[in-house]
Amino acid sequence: MLWDLFCRVIDNHGDLGVTLRLARNLVERGQQVRLWVDDARALAWMAPAPSEGITIHAWPESEWPVAAVGDVVIETFGCELPEPVQARLARTPPLWLNLEYLSAEPYTLRSHRLPSPVMSGPARGLSKTFWYPGFVPGSGGLLREKDLAQAQAEHDRAAFLTELELQPRSGERLVSLFCYPHAPRQALLDRLSAEPTLLIGMGNCAEGLVARGQLRIQPLPWLDQTTYDRLLWSCDFNVVRGEDSFVRAQWAGKPMLWHIYRQDDDAHAAKLKAYLDIRWPDRTSPVRRLWQAWNGLAPVTELDLPSSLHSWDEEAMNWRGELGRQTDLCDQLLAFAEDTSAGIGSVPG
Repeated sequence: MLWDLFCRVIDNHGDLGVTLRLARNLVERGQQVRLWVDDARALAWMAPAPSEGITIHAWPESEWPVAAVGDVVIETFGCELPEPVQARLARTPPLWLNLEYLSAEPYTLRSHRLPSPVMSGPARGLSKTFWYPGFVPGSGGLLREKDLAQAQAEHDRAAFLTELELQPRSGERLVSLFCYPHAPRQALLDRLSAEPTLLIGMGNCAEGLVARGQLRIQPLPWLDQTTYDRLLWSCDFNVVRGEDSFVRAQWAGKPMLWHIYRQDDDAHAAKLKAYLDIRWPDRTSPVRRLWQAWNGLAPVTELDLPSSLHSWDEEAMNWRGELGRQTDLCDQLLAFAEDTSAGIGSVPG
């Protein structure tokens, strides 16, 4: 099948990162993908090598430049399809999906796969289906490559670190840092400096940070998705942000800390709580307080790390195993598309 994925880059890199992951997962399963994006600049470092089966196209503002739409059209994160695209959909309606933001909040399970009628515009009278990714059965699942477990098993940590010119000393733990500018980074560094630690700052995340105590700091430029995944596998502890790296850190099976995207209406607080409730349901868990403090939802004095990060290893691996037993997002999408094939248009010739 041919899939048209639409993405508007609002800020940061998560929206495009997730859409690119989805495109790659689809191609891995024998699909063809056209990616329509309004700002493709981040792809220069996110995916420097062209991906076979994926073509990149500029956002169609004034006209739809191809003969027909694909079998499946996905607007990511409510980006709203351009009117020329909606007009073309009205002529030969495909399966139309809205891929929503990842959340563990209960409403997502109630809303997953619900159709929504289009009430205005050129596509009035059509219907699109809402797809909610998630962490539990009944949700839309998480993006995961078919060969992920094998790739992790074959990963050569020492060779990879040498490739990136990272040289941790004997007994030194490796910590990756990817966060938003308002994170309490200095407080985190104070805690990390109590033990031998090499902190790897992604992109501009290490700017203004100074080594202290037993802490060394090494910045890295933005990495392509495959290399970043391998970095997460190689570290002892991963600090991540947004949505794409959040999921990838869970697949890494290592202790982690998530910096959620902050929203003006404090919606992020409920979103974070919902995730903590399914992963660490014990309200007295020190991990919950750590995550809350990192996200400005508890005093920064509660930003306490355990004496050994390795104490989290078993929990992280068990959580990865629990997620891995569920059907991933892409396989669910393919099954859904096949089940509703009567409403899908033809692949353009």
